Amino acid sequence: MPGTTTTTAVDLTEFSAARGGSRRLTGHLTRPAGTGPWPGVVVVHEALGVNDVMHRQTERLAKAGYLVVMPDLFTDGGTVRCLVPTFRAALSGHGRAFRDIEAARARLAQDPDCTGRIGIIGFCMGGSFALLAGSDGAFDAASVNYGRPPKDLDGALDGSCPVVASYGARDRTLPGVARKLEASLDRLGIVHDVKEYPEAGHSFLNDAEIGPRALRPLMRVAGIKPHPESAVDAWQRIDGFFATHLKAEGRKG
Repeated sequence: MPGTTTTTAVDLTEFSAARGGSRRLTGHLTRPAGTGPWPGVVVVHEALGVNDVMHRQTERLAKAGYLVVMPDLFTDGGTVRCLVPTFRAALSGHGRAFRDIEAARARLAQDPDCTGRIGIIGFCMGGSFALLAGSDGAFDAASVNYGRPPKDLDGALDGSCPVVASYGARDRTLPGVARKLEASLDRLGIVHDVKEYPEAGHSFLNDAEIGPRALRPLMRVAGIKPHPESAVDAWQRIDGFFATHLKAEGRKG
């Protein structure tokens, strides 16, 4: 994927405040090389927040031809104060973080370099947000990566946009989730591509280990680590799915 992307810090406070979200919200906007317009993608970071791995994920998407915004859901209070309420929002489908994600989507939608077709992708905690944020009609496609689903899957997903989802069979925190999610999407008649990778665990799409170095051996035992072979296939599926639902249909509206 040739070309050099450019990443700049963006202030999303105007958009979040107008929607009852965070009093202060920042993020990162990554532009592809060349001339737009491009489809947009909102990236929702994992539980440990915005880090180098998440930045590389946004750069990868930009190199694939998407205008990308990654909001920092921990801006207004920091990771320690924000983590628990943000997790609760991810599982309930309600809360400030969803309004912040909508703020990021609105920032893309008003950008003259965006076609108006916008997807969402999330990792870990962000996968839960991507799954639920795709159900209100605001997004055109959602990529859910090892996101925990709500208890009432059918109720939460009714009316969802197309979903591509990836899970690891060795993820001890999410046993059987891929099967349950696929069954729900089948019942609801939602376009989807759900796959569970036998050799992968949690966070297998990351290209490097994350978290405090002292805890990484425990995380490996728990199956929280990269699995490059599975990641290659998962990204091929995501790329193809987003191309179909975000690129192939052209400018929106």
